[in-house]
Amino acid sequence: MDLPRDGLPRTVLPDRTLRVKILDHCGLACTFCHNEGTPVAADSPDRPGVVTSGRVSIYAHTNGVTFQPARIEPGPDFALALAAVRGTVATDEAHFTGGEPTLHPRLPALIADARRVGLTVGLTSNGENGAAVLPACAEAGLDRVNFSIFGTTARELAAVQGGKYRSAKLAERKLRALDESIRTAASCGIGVSANIVVPGRDHVARVLRLVARHGSTATIRLLTSLADGQRSSLDAIALVLKELDAQPEEHILTAGASDWRTRYRLPDGSPLYVKRIRPVRLPQTCRSCRFNNDTDCEEGYYGIRLYRARSGPFMVGVCIRRMDLTLPLGEFVMSQVGREISGLREDETAGRLSVDPG
Repeated sequence: MDLPRDGLPRTVLPDRTLRVKILDHCGLACTFCHNEGTPVAADSPDRPGVVTSGRVSIYAHTNGVTFQPARIEPGPDFALALAAVRGTVATDEAHFTGGEPTLHPRLPALIADARRVGLTVGLTSNGENGAAVLPACAEAGLDRVNFSIFGTTARELAAVQGGKYRSAKLAERKLRALDESIRTAASCGIGVSANIVVPGRDHVARVLRLVARHGSTATIRLLTSLADGQRSSLDAIALVLKELDAQPEEHILTAGASDWRTRYRLPDGSPLYVKRIRPVRLPQTCRSCRFNNDTDCEEGYYGIRLYRARSGPFMVGVCIRRMDLTLPLGEFVMSQVGREISGLREDETAGRLSVDPG
């Protein structure tokens, strides 16, 4: 395997996570949001390009998406969908996304459904409603929350919000809600991580303030920016690591997906992770893709996603840049794609294919 040659321990783990878009609604309007590849449901599908919600979905105008996302409801249909995916591709975790998952009015019931079919449950959240719902989610079996952290001040948060969401007062309320959500999650025994995207050197001071503010209650994860390029991000992250005196400990690569990360140790003993994207492709599905080049395929093959189409079936997707590859669940179960995904995971885990961070 072509792993980093710096003497650090190297761990390769198979991808076993299913991302589940449980709803589309969100109380923020981040200018870089991919919205899991789907259009923003609140915007009229009959008026392409017209944004009434103030939100964006950066790939929806080019990725061939043909369905509007619906809210997933708990119950036998959802449990059977999870079981069907798990029976097709080995799955250990359901990771709930959106939109903003904590705005789902039946989130604890969804968590309980996933736990009943044998899955651990995580979610990604901006923290706007966590304090109200996370205690019940913890009782239902929620394992961890990855909080998306954008700023320490209202001005910093408002700078990445579009249209009508550029409000300092609204941003201040969102920041207070985030702080309360992080404290609530930690007090309930839920694992807490803070995802911080680092676009470039101009953001180093902001990132250091975020680490200082949240590092005592959350495991920090520094992410490269798809929109700005990994080189720019990694240069900036190197400066952050130097300022923090972070010492590298281990490389962790996800076999069968583009994610890989390095664990660092901060002077106070707490861990910090740097997450990167490596150039992974599904051997057959990605071979002839129009985005299969070093410029357009920004995410690589990241993993499988479960959606519910409005007035339609559950859908399984393999790429937010190519939503035209998304299949109804029944077709996915019978297709070659599941076997292709399983084969890629097994081959990379066993060392039959190179795991090259690029």
